[in-house]
Amino acid sequence: MSSLLLPPSVRPSLCVSPAPSVCHDELLTPVCSSVSMSGAALAVVVVVVFFLALYLLQHYGDLRKQQQMVLFGTLLSWYLCFLIVFILPLDVSTTIYRQCVLDNVNPPTPVSQARRTNWTEGSSSLHPPVSHSATEVCEEPWSYIPDGVLPVLWRVVYWTSQFLTWLLLPFMQSYARSGAFSMVGKIKTALIENAVYYGTYLLIFISLLIYVAAHPQWKLTWADLQTIGITAANTWGLFLLVLLLGYGLVEIPRSYWLSSSHGYLLAKTYFKTAKMATEKAAAEENLADVMEEVAAVHESVKHNHSLRKCVDTILTKCPPEYQEEMGRNVESSSVLPTKSGLVGLHKKVISAVQRHGQTRVQWSVLLDQAFHLEDAAKSQSSPVRHFVHSFPSAHSHSWIRRFIYTPTLEWYWECVLRQGFYRLLAVLLCLLSAAVVWSECTFFSTHPVLSLFAVFIQLAEKQYNYICIEMACFISIFFLCVCVYSTVFRIRVFNYFYLVPHHQTDAYSLQCSGMLFCRLTPPLCLNFLGLIHMDSAISHQDRIQTSYTSIMGSMRVLSFISDGFYIYYPMLVLLLCLATFYNFGSRCLNLLGFHQYITDDDLTSDLVDEGRELIRRERRKRQKDVDGGNRRLAWREQYRVHETTGRSRAGYTDLGDNQNSPVAGIKKSAITFTRRDGETDEQLTSLLHDNSSDEDSPNRSRSTRGHYQSLSPSGTGIFYDV
Repeated sequence: MSSLLLPPSVRPSLCVSPAPSVCHDELLTPVCSSVSMSGAALAVVVVVVFFLALYLLQHYGDLRKQQQMVLFGTLLSWYLCFLIVFILPLDVSTTIYRQCVLDNVNPPTPVSQARRTNWTEGSSSLHPPVSHSATEVCEEPWSYIPDGVLPVLWRVVYWTSQFLTWLLLPFMQSYARSGAFSMVGKIKTALIENAVYYGTYLLIFISLLIYVAAHPQWKLTWADLQTIGITAANTWGLFLLVLLLGYGLVEIPRSYWLSSSHGYLLAKTYFKTAKMATEKAAAEENLADVMEEVAAVHESVKHNHSLRKCVDTILTKCPPEYQEEMGRNVESSSVLPTKSGLVGLHKKVISAVQRHGQTRVQWSVLLDQAFHLEDAAKSQSSPVRHFVHSFPSAHSHSWIRRFIYTPTLEWYWECVLRQGFYRLLAVLLCLLSAAVVWSECTFFSTHPVLSLFAVFIQLAEKQYNYICIEMACFISIFFLCVCVYSTVFRIRVFNYFYLVPHHQTDAYSLQCSGMLFCRLTPPLCLNFLGLIHMDSAISHQDRIQTSYTSIMGSMRVLSFISDGFYIYYPMLVLLLCLATFYNFGSRCLNLLGFHQYITDDDLTSDLVDEGRELIRRERRKRQKDVDGGNRRLAWREQYRVHETTGRSRAGYTDLGDNQNSPVAGIKKSAITFTRRDGETDEQLTSLLHDNSSDEDSPNRSRSTRGHYQSLSPSGTGIFYDV
C-alpha cells in the first residue's frame, strides 16, 4: 500500500514486472482492496450528493414547468457546491495520513526536507517516499483516495463552479427573465443587460495587466495570475460569508429554542398570516391590472395582424379563468401596441402570474400551519391522548398515518416529546455556535493551539483515528454550511430574490441561489481548513497541504490578504452575532417599513391580532365547506337509497295504487316538496350547492389595505364576515 504514495516515475509496477517480490499476491490483495474501498466511498458520496441536490431542487423549483436550461444550471451549481462539502473531509484524512508517512520516514534526508517545502507551496505532483517502518506506524484510512484523483476532481469542480457563477448563470438569469418571443431576442436582451457586468471584469483585468507591465520587477506567471483571480473571488465570498455566518450562528439555535413553544409558533404564524394577506391582495390586484392590459391588447390586435402571434403567446401565459373572460366588457383601443411594448407586457405577465401563484400557495400553507398549531394547543389541554385534526388532509389517510405515525404517537410527539427535543437540539447547536465564534477569533494562534476544532483534529490525529477525523470535519463543515445556506434560503430582496418552497421559486431566484452557493462555498472551505490549521498560508505551519488548498495556489503572492484580511476579518463574526442576538437588523428593517416579528413591538401585536381574526374567518369558511360537502354526500346517499328502493318495487302495482304505503308516501312527499313555491326550490338548490364562495373568481372586489371584501349572493350574507 505504501507504493501508492510514490511518484509515478519511481513507483514500482505491480502488474508488469515478472519478479515475484513485486507482483506477489500478498501485495496485490491489500492494494486492490484499498483502492476498491476508497473508490466505493467516493462513488457513494458522489451519488448521494447528486440526489440531495435533486431533492432540494424539486422542493423549491418545478421540474415540469421550469425551463430545462434553468434547472440544469441550478442543479449543477448546487451539486458542485455540496460535493465540495462532502468530499473535503476525505481530503483531510488522506492528507493527515501522508503527513504521518512523511514524519516517520527513516532516515530524514535533505531531499525530503526540500520536498516538504515543495508540498507546503501547494504542489500535488510530489509524494513522500515511503519506507517499510513508516507504513507500520501509519495506518492507512479506510477512505484513502489514490494519488492524482483529488487534484483533478478539485480542478474540475472549482473551475466549473466559477464559470457558472461569474459567467453563465448571470447570462441565464437575464435570459430567463426576458420577455422576448424568440431565442435570438432573449440572447440579445441577456447580452445587453450583462454588458456592464462583463465590462467590469474586463476593466479590472486590463487594469491588472497595465499595473504588471508598469512594474518590471513583478514577473507574474500564468499560475500567479490564476492565484490572484482565485484570491479576489475568495475575498469577495469571505466578505459575504462572515455576514451570513454571523446571522446563522445565532438565529438557528434561537429558532429551535423558540419553536419548542406552541404559543410562540402560533403567534408568529398569525403575524405571517396578516402580512401574507396584504401581499396576496396586492398580488391579486397587480394580476388583475396586468390582465386588463392584456385584454385591451387582445381586442386591439386583430387575428390577421403581424403581432397576433406574440399576443397569442402572451395569452398562453395567463391563468385559465382570465383566458375564459378575455374580451368581455373591454373597450377596444385604436392604438396598436409595438413589439417592444409586447415584450414588456410579456415580462409583466410572467412576473405577475408567478407572484400570484406564490402567494396563493403560501397562504394555503400558512392556514394549514395555523390550524395544526391550534389543534395542538387543544390536544395538549385535552385529557384524551389522541391528536385530533380539525380538517384532516389527504396525507392523514396514508399507511404511515394509519400504522406508524398514529394519532396517539402524534399526540405524544406534539404534546410531550417535541418541546424537550427541540430545546436539547437548541443547546447543542448553541455550543457549536460558541465553538465556531471562539475558533474564528483565535485560529491564527498555533502556539498554543486555541482553536477548538484544531485541538480536536490534532487529538484524533495522534491516535490515527481517521473515522473520528472525518466525522468531526463533516459535522463542523456541515454546521457552517447550514448556518450560511439557511440564511440564503431565508433572504428576501423584495420580490427579485425569494426562495419559496412547494415548487414556487422562479427561475431568477433559483439561479441567483446557485450563484451565491458557488461564491460562498470555496471561501467557506478555506476558512474551515484555517480553523483546523490545515492551511499553511494562514497558520504558517510546515506541513503537507490538502489537495483542495493546492488548487487554490499560494496566497503568499498577495501577503496583505493572507496575513491580514483572511485572519482579522473573520473576527467580525463576534460583533454580528451580538447584533443578531439583540435583533438589531430586525429593528432597523422595522423602522424602514419592512415589518419583522419582534415580541416587544406594538405593531407586531396589532398584526398578530389581525392574523388571529383572519385565521378565525378562514376556519369558519373551511368548516362551512366541510359541512356543505357532508350534506351533499348525505343527500346523494339518501336519493340513491330512494332510487334503489323504487326500482326494486316497480313490479308491484298494488303498492303503487296503495296510497298508504311507505313508498307512495315518500313519492308523494317528494312531489309535493319539488312543486312548492320558488322559495323552497331555491333553498334546496342552495342546500345542494352550499353557497360556494366567490373567492377564486377573478372579478372579486379587492381592498388596497390587504383585507378581503366578499361579495355574497342575496340571502347568504349571514355566512360571511362584515
